[in-house]
Amino acid sequence: MAKSKKRKHTPGGWQDWATDRVLRAAIWCALRLPLRARLWLMGRLIRHVVAPLAGYRDRAMNNLAHVWPDMSVQERRHLADLVADNAGRTMIDNYDVKGLMRRMATADITGDGLAEVEKARAEGRPVLFVTGHFGNFEAPRAALVARGYRIGGLYRPMSNPYFNAHYAANMHALSDPVFEQGRRGTMGLIKHIREGGMGVLLFDVYDSAGVPIDFMGQPAPTLTSAADIALKTGALLVPFFGIRKDDGISFDAVFEAPVPHGEPVQMMREVTARLEARIHENPDQWFWIHRRWKPKRQRKRAAAKMGP
Repeated sequence: MAKSKKRKHTPGGWQDWATDRVLRAAIWCALRLPLRARLWLMGRLIRHVVAPLAGYRDRAMNNLAHVWPDMSVQERRHLADLVADNAGRTMIDNYDVKGLMRRMATADITGDGLAEVEKARAEGRPVLFVTGHFGNFEAPRAALVARGYRIGGLYRPMSNPYFNAHYAANMHALSDPVFEQGRRGTMGLIKHIREGGMGVLLFDVYDSAGVPIDFMGQPAPTLTSAADIALKTGALLVPFFGIRKDDGISFDAVFEAPVPHGEPVQMMREVTARLEARIHENPDQWFWIHRRWKPKRQRKRAAAKMGP
């Protein structure tokens, strides 16, 4: 008997619509709760409802098995659930833009790169911050915006078009200018930075056009965009991280020493190593739900290049 083909997920289909409806309702309700209750609710909702429904739990577990094959199924399941909890908390953190800025206005911001960022601002020199989907990646940006900085960004649209509409609008609410990933958006960000502005790039997503750079011990196609823009504009390339504290509410905003300018791939290897170090310290805070490696696709592309 022939096996039935597994139905592929169609962006914009009923699953995306249903997921977005659940999330919109949850966001609306959660924003009317006190902060601690709000974060708890969204963490549990994503962990127990959305992650299983959308396939995020299985994806996280598969990624963990790819990177740490010796980890038990129980350990992977537990870690995947913690990742989903942090994702839910991060989502509602970032949908309360004014509240996040109030919280980060008094938060401690540290790191070897902070003094250089402050000096660059005083001198009108450009800065490009680079980070990954770790902790709350908007928290350090909010900390600086609350202190009078203007920090633009480049974002990758969500695969769920219903969710992406309000996700993008919310990014604009924190600090403009914000550009959608693509040639036009990249040129807009470059222009903003070249004129002495500051911007943020998240680099830890799969892109088939990227250069294979080992990430957590496995090759992952990685765009050199952040390094390329820093070199073109003369901007400082400063990794930053918003690390969620044990209370589940507050953050450490850490601005690391700038990555020295040099060969773009080597610069991105250094950026990758900085993120890896944070993940090893707090593996539950990286978004393992992303398709970062896509090993099957990488094998197919490698085989196609080799030919018959």
